[in-house]
Amino acid sequence: MMRRTWSFLLAILFAAPFAALAQTPAFHVLAFYSTKVEPDHVDFATGAIPFFQKMAEKDHFTFEATTDWTRMNAENLKKYELVMFLDDPPSAPAVRAAFEKYMDGGGGWLGFHISGYIDHRSEWPWFADFMGTLFHSNNWPPLPAKLKVDDPANPVVKGIPPSYMAPANEWYMWLPSPRDTPGIKVLLTLDPSNYPLGFKDTLTHGDVPVVWTNTKYRMIYANMGHGTKIFDSPVQNRLFENMVLWLGRKDRAAK
Repeated sequence: MMRRTWSFLLAILFAAPFAALAQTPAFHVLAFYSTKVEPDHVDFATGAIPFFQKMAEKDHFTFEATTDWTRMNAENLKKYELVMFLDDPPSAPAVRAAFEKYMDGGGGWLGFHISGYIDHRSEWPWFADFMGTLFHSNNWPPLPAKLKVDDPANPVVKGIPPSYMAPANEWYMWLPSPRDTPGIKVLLTLDPSNYPLGFKDTLTHGDVPVVWTNTKYRMIYANMGHGTKIFDSPVQNRLFENMVLWLGRKDRAAK
């Protein structure tokens, strides 16, 4: 009987460190958003928060969301492996400078839709280079669109079919195409079969990357993010999960 008791105690002692390790968050995410932007962008942000909270519980990372851009400072950012911009880019010079330093130092970023919007390089030269392009035009109203995978070997598109129908969104065209900028790797593109796309404002032709990474940084930009239907596709939700896990884990395989 005594032998069994000691065996049981030893099993607990050996198992405890591994149990504690399993409960340690894999990484930490801080998402920024604004409630003072276009209502459809706020709708996306308020829908994204519970979506990523649920993902965090499933995949064992922490997720916080805030409208307080003063938390974008060097000391606070040390706590996070990944920041998200859900519906807005920063505008205050000090906040922009903190973000630049964070990214130049190896931080991670996932930006959606309007958070990547810049149409004049002079507005924020560093960010224009970071994005690798400038906004040119868009379709209107928001519509579903067929997207095609550009780089099937990239872990961000693991489990994603060669093409899928994405929920209704306002799709942006960029100039130059991010594909033509050194260091940019396009992951998904608007399929040409969508053209013409739109009624009031129409995309009629051209190369329209939708998801890409600047390989000089640990970042992904995703053009999805307008309205309440973005999370209606299980395929697209899997894509978002891949993005977060790929960016959040600094030891991910470089692709």
